[in-house]
Amino acid sequence: MNEKKKIEVQKLYLIFGRERNKAFKMLMKGKCKQDIKKETGCTVAVNGASFTINEGEIFVIMGLSGSGKSSLLRCINRLNQPISGSIAVNGKNIATMTDEELRTVRRKELSMVFQHFGLLPHRNVLENIAFGLELQGVEQKEREQKALKSMQLVGLTGYENQMINELSGGMQQRVGLARALANDPEILLMDEAFSALDPLIRVQMQDELLALQSKMKKTIVFITHDLEEAIKLGDRIAIMRDGEIQQIGTSEEILTEPVNGYVRNFVENVDRSRIVTAASIMVDKPLVARLGKEGPEVLIRKMKENKLTVLPLVDANGILQGEVHLKELVKLREAKIKDIVSVIKHEVYSVTADTVLEDILPLMTRTNSPIWVVNEEREFEGMVPLSSIITEVTSKDKKEINDIIQQSIDL
Repeated sequence: MNEKKKIEVQKLYLIFGRERNKAFKMLMKGKCKQDIKKETGCTVAVNGASFTINEGEIFVIMGLSGSGKSSLLRCINRLNQPISGSIAVNGKNIATMTDEELRTVRRKELSMVFQHFGLLPHRNVLENIAFGLELQGVEQKEREQKALKSMQLVGLTGYENQMINELSGGMQQRVGLARALANDPEILLMDEAFSALDPLIRVQMQDELLALQSKMKKTIVFITHDLEEAIKLGDRIAIMRDGEIQQIGTSEEILTEPVNGYVRNFVENVDRSRIVTAASIMVDKPLVARLGKEGPEVLIRKMKENKLTVLPLVDANGILQGEVHLKELVKLREAKIKDIVSVIKHEVYSVTADTVLEDILPLMTRTNSPIWVVNEEREFEGMVPLSSIITEVTSKDKKEINDIIQQSIDL
């Protein structure tokens, strides 16, 4: 089933400065950002961005300060007017809308949560949350009902009459989030929403946003400069540099398949064990031993030809039953025993494809065999070699790791 596209951005350019038309022409001729700045005084904030965001997705745009991430976000609700390109929200191009059409979209489809809350200190919590609805002309009773409902969503029940300056930073951000949710928008735009919070409160707000999202299924565009936050929150991540999108993908795709040196350097210090899953490092459908069909002689030949010392054992339905080891099979052959039942090791270690490396690592200390990958019905799907696990953890070359492991086997 195809996912519904909620936001589509195509070849978007944003330039700040008086001579932005001249700057844009220079950019189209291949001039670099620095030369354009020097000649025109203009800043290229977004340079040819293209991406789609699916309905119900948390799409994180991240980069260092000055990368253009917040400028790009503000194009989506046209707080920034792009010089070229299209931004379709629910199929309607924001970039070419009239002011009246834009106001309607902002009221009904988009809400924004800012880094510094943007709250009114002379109003209480309930009035702050209902403020956007008040500007829309919603009757007091209706807007207060909606405000109370959104307060409940973010854990603010009972704080209706508190003044803003009586709240902690985390509670103030809850007010900002509740205000954005009050008119039940389809899309939430969150610009460094948690960056001003203390680390512990920030983690708590991240957890609460994920819990909210599991219920609300909103489309969320989240801006951050923090890679750990991006990895935790994002279904997909776009990494920006100097106004250009360098890579878009899941956190695992970006960690395991960086498209260039910049992205590789950007993610090199991330704890990969909490992100990388068995699916990305496993060998699909390796050789197997088939219960009841293959005896010691056949399996010994198969294993020696492929330089293997252990094979997973599956039944006729492909269900993992255990594993068999070369040295035990050789003993059977020497004893002229043709049935492998006596040497099957039934207590083996297996994981599902979505198991993260952090949960696989402890298994390494309990076995010298690969970690077998199965689905929920225990159908065999592949294996995670110990060399792949070590490579991911240490970033050592896989051939070097294989040599080390082989030396230990030979000993």
